[in-house]
Amino acid sequence: MRVSELINVPSLEGCKIIAGDEGLDREVQYVNMMDAPDIAKFLKPNELLVTTAYHMKDHPELLGKLVKQMHEQGCAALGIKTKRFLSEIPQQVLQLAKAFSFPIIEIPVQSSLGDIVNQTLSKILDKRTNELISAIDIHRQFSNHMMSGKGIESLLKNLSKMVQYPVILLDPYLKPIASSIYNRQAANIVEKLYVKDIVSYFPDIKFFSFSTIHDQQSYSVFAVYTHNRKAGYLVILGEIIPSDHATTLTIEQATNVISFELVKENALTQYSRRVKNEFFYNFTEGMFTSDEEVINRAKEFSIENNNNYICATGKLEQRNRMIGSYTQSQREIDEMYEYIEDELISFSLSTHLFTRGDKCIFLFEKAHYDEEVHNYIISSLELIQEKVQSKFACTISFGVGNLARNFLNVKNSFKEAMDALETGRMAGKVGFIQSYKTKDVIELLRIIPEEDLLEFYQNILHPLVRMEEDDDTLLQTVFVYLETHSQISETAKRLFVHRNTVVYRLEKCEEILGRSLSDPDVTIQIRLALRIKKVLDL
Repeated sequence: MRVSELINVPSLEGCKIIAGDEGLDREVQYVNMMDAPDIAKFLKPNELLVTTAYHMKDHPELLGKLVKQMHEQGCAALGIKTKRFLSEIPQQVLQLAKAFSFPIIEIPVQSSLGDIVNQTLSKILDKRTNELISAIDIHRQFSNHMMSGKGIESLLKNLSKMVQYPVILLDPYLKPIASSIYNRQAANIVEKLYVKDIVSYFPDIKFFSFSTIHDQQSYSVFAVYTHNRKAGYLVILGEIIPSDHATTLTIEQATNVISFELVKENALTQYSRRVKNEFFYNFTEGMFTSDEEVINRAKEFSIENNNNYICATGKLEQRNRMIGSYTQSQREIDEMYEYIEDELISFSLSTHLFTRGDKCIFLFEKAHYDEEVHNYIISSLELIQEKVQSKFACTISFGVGNLARNFLNVKNSFKEAMDALETGRMAGKVGFIQSYKTKDVIELLRIIPEEDLLEFYQNILHPLVRMEEDDDTLLQTVFVYLETHSQISETAKRLFVHRNTVVYRLEKCEEILGRSLSDPDVTIQIRLALRIKKVLDL
């Protein structure tokens, strides 16, 4: 209860507030009765202390120190039985209490401090019991509501009626999940919060409030958790006072029920996502028995065979990977890809997302394809890179395949995207978007018998391979050096080493091979050998 309500307790009849009237809204959660010189260190926030001030009867100046300490610790008020050991409270103490808005209650000499403590605690417990009973009843109402299948949106409407404010449920990145209202104002509010990235300023606590300057709107925010993970925010478009326990308990019950519903919806989403990923994996690995089966299965995921498709494959850079267990790392990667999937909704192109391990696959769908569509795809991937960097401080790279005239040919576009991603990675690029370029040489190499390719590879690069069974530093350096048209500075930049290190490695390669890397015949043979290494997956 508040200090102002405390005066109505029967045992406090005849008591009066003699200082700190402006602090009557202070909340009382505990009551303590104590007479000791070091009493302050035993007190807690929101605690009412009643005392005879016996230990201060000869040193009334200590009372001012006690008032200051209680105010600093967030105590509720101080009740002093006057005319017992203190004839009166010093004027400077009353002035200090007034300055702090800290209530001092004068207790008549005939009042029993024990009765005051017992009755006040009983009153507080009765009030808390009623609040808990109400919370249980509300939780039951909300649970029955969800069990009946009415959904989160209907629950938010009921909650809005209870708290008398509009309510919006947002995901961890402030994108709307559901709302109690359907109007443009709510959409504008959510858009402003999201665009301004206000979530980055949110404290990591269960409940807080803030106001926006431009429209002087107050927001009360309650975090929604699932499996020790912040699943979103319940935003009340109004100020909820923390001391209003009935309202906060009502909202907390709503967040609890919502968290269970989000867990259920997430489980269903994960199942659907897994089925979709398994379909794409089986398709690209050629596990279906006929084209007709592929086309029919694809329709289940709203994928039409006769449209044009561009496949792009993304992967997080290894140097940005999270530190921790494999399970934790994979969970965080999945969260990033879930965020990307939500972002795809805003794209004008129909886009399908699949995941495979630590890679994500985008399938851009368009009935008619032209250069403008290709440019839009590249700009969309750049936007995703910016958002991933901004939200997760991670770098993601993409490989982009060529146009597939129908879904059945997406298998080739996917392989091209994977090849482009690997080419960019081997070239030492970071945060890149690598488009596939037809590798006629590789296509020709695939026609040649593997034993002949292996023989050529060993003849050209065997000395280097033998030297680097556990470390491919020299091979990587030679590859990047040739890919950058023999530019030492650019090679050093991509490998994140000093140019002198590159020079040393190249000289070491020439020494091992017994041939000069400036000889065109030597470089073309090495290029072919490196391509053979990729073809044979050595």
